[in-house]
Amino acid sequence: MSQTKILVADDEPNIVISLEYLLKREGYTVLVARDGEEALAVIRREQPDLVLLDVMMPKKTGFEVCQEVRADEALQAIKILMLTAKGRDTDVAKGTALGADAYMTKPFSTRELVQKVAELLERTA
Repeated sequence: MSQTKILVADDEPNIVISLEYLLKREGYTVLVARDGEEALAVIRREQPDLVLLDVMMPKKTGFEVCQEVRADEALQAIKILMLTAKGRDTDVAKGTALGADAYMTKPFSTRELVQKVAELLERTA
C-alpha cells in the first residue's frame, strides 16, 4: 500500500507545525506549502491524496488554488479540505461552489480535523 500524501498549505508556521505533527502521528506523509503558488506547484508535482488548504494565503488564495486544481483534469481525484478563519456562510458556499470537498473553521479541534481527514480519505480509498 502506498503512503497517503497530505499537503498542508498554510502561511501560519504554528498551524503548519501542529498539523504536520498531528498528521505524521496518524501515519500520513505530509507535504508543506507556505503560499498559494507553492501549493499549486506541490499539488502538480506530488499529486497528494488530500490538500488542507488555507483560504487566506499570499500569492494565491485558497479559493484560487482550489479553482485551478478543479479545472485540471489530471488533478480531479485530489480531495480538498478548506481551512479558514472566516466561517461566514458566503465563504463556505464559495469554497463548496469551487469544488472543495469539506470546510473547517479555525480554530478547530485537532480531533475533529483528524476525523474529517480520515472521512475524506475513506471516500477515495
